[in-house]
Amino acid sequence: MARRSLSASLALVTGAAVLALPAGLGTAGPAQAAPPGEKDVTAVMFEWKFDSVAKACTDSLGPAGYGYVQVSPPQEHIQGGQWWTSYQPVSYKIAGRLGDRTAFANMVGTCHGAGVKVVADAVVNHMSSGSGTGTGGSSYTKYDYPGLYSVNDMNDCQSEINNYGDRANVQNCELVGLADLDTGEEYVRGKIAGYLNDLLSLGVDGFRIDAAKHMPAGDLADIKSRLSNPNVYWKQEAIYGANEAVSPTEYLGTGDVQEFRYARGLKQTFLGGNLADLKNFGEGWGFMESGRSAVFVDNHDTERNGETLNYKNGADYTLASVFMLAYPYGSPDVHSGYEWSDKDAGPPSGGQVNACYSDGWKCQHAWTEISSMVGFRNAARGQAVTNWWDNGGDQIAFGRGSRAYVAINHEGSSLTRTFQTSLPAGDYCDVQSGKGVTVNGSGQFTATLGSNTAVALHAGARTCTGGGTTPDPATGGSGASFGVAATTVLGQNIYVTGDQAALGNWNPGSALKLDPATYPVWKLDVALPAGTSFAYKYLRKDAAGNVTWESGANRTATVPSSGKVTLTSDVWRG
Repeated sequence: MARRSLSASLALVTGAAVLALPAGLGTAGPAQAAPPGEKDVTAVMFEWKFDSVAKACTDSLGPAGYGYVQVSPPQEHIQGGQWWTSYQPVSYKIAGRLGDRTAFANMVGTCHGAGVKVVADAVVNHMSSGSGTGTGGSSYTKYDYPGLYSVNDMNDCQSEINNYGDRANVQNCELVGLADLDTGEEYVRGKIAGYLNDLLSLGVDGFRIDAAKHMPAGDLADIKSRLSNPNVYWKQEAIYGANEAVSPTEYLGTGDVQEFRYARGLKQTFLGGNLADLKNFGEGWGFMESGRSAVFVDNHDTERNGETLNYKNGADYTLASVFMLAYPYGSPDVHSGYEWSDKDAGPPSGGQVNACYSDGWKCQHAWTEISSMVGFRNAARGQAVTNWWDNGGDQIAFGRGSRAYVAINHEGSSLTRTFQTSLPAGDYCDVQSGKGVTVNGSGQFTATLGSNTAVALHAGARTCTGGGTTPDPATGGSGASFGVAATTVLGQNIYVTGDQAALGNWNPGSALKLDPATYPVWKLDVALPAGTSFAYKYLRKDAAGNVTWESGANRTATVPSSGKVTLTSDVWRG
């Protein structure tokens, strides 16, 4: 959404600050957000340069299991340092501050190589509010964009929206003074579809339609029908407001719709309610159907206007994200932005992310508590909520069938409890702490959760680096601790082999798979007799079994007389 005046912001959330808690809490049904087997979590890289997004796809998003990355609007826009300049387009050239056409295309290719699909934030409701020269060199005035639009392509109402109870006012007048396009006009629809088709030609997999509520649903349906891939992923921003003329449900026939009440409900619950009330969160609270709802803890607008939680809320924010990713409602967006005190401030370094957690970049997508839950969600897909438990307050736990289980303690004291799950017996990794947990033959495990912490187990994480209740035999005694920094794409894994039987005797088929829990460093402890001198090398295998050896001579090492030889500083030799 473009920058809003205070009055416009208030109009959008009137009557929605407090949600009534539902009566008759029940058990939620299975996840409906995407077909079984698909990865439905989107990392929203707000105002990240495209080359920085590409690196994140390879380094963190792909390995964590994110299905999508959403990038900020790529089209040419007005100049200025504020974030909202990205939401005032002046042409449909890919020439914004975040990167040019080449950088955008390279980013899409790199993300696809990492197994991550790309969603572009598309601003098609309006143009700018002034005149000047855009980020790509295009001259413009508010109602004239040479070679693209003139005043005849704008809606006749050239005053600001001032009545959200009036459909015509909402959809024909100007959002915060921005020139409003007449999307009912054939020419305008063709130009918008042409822009979206251009992005599709570069490999884009979906769109977030900014300010969708300010365009009639029929107009958007017509535009979508003109796309080279009319079945492309389509996510629409339509904010719910009580007693408003335009309802978000009008847009469900075209694609997903962002469910703002979900994020408001999380804020209400985590800041003053009881987590026990989340037992049938979503449709049980009167929200839109799960399979067409896009959900989030915060986005770039709501983290600034106070409508939702944001990174400044600390554990409340983190645990709300854990819950969102664990619970089967909607398709989750994980916002990843930057620190701010000035709500208008643009991205640090113009959007260049040199490293997470520096220069103000928050990188929420990579927080262990959040990123680890992406794999949890993928493992739990299609499984209903089972074994719900709560203490009537801010301690809850629930399973996702036989695939996953999570417990959340949002109280001020620790929680020690034996939890009942439907998980098969065996050892699991608590992906929140990186510590091992054993589930007994009755599906139970006992754990202590500190204040404002969680425990999360799933079928895709049975062991983890850092120890467990049942240590791997190879971690004791003498041997070698391998650790190699190596990047991979989806379906690839790193192995080690060498001239010892314990290392597979140079046979790629017998090579030992390393653990990517601390990706991009792959680790494994191997038992070897004290004093053994050995040669070894790393190799990469893809899903089809193809093998690529690292280059260079064989590596060598010797096991000491006691303990292990540490080889954790190795780097893959391409």
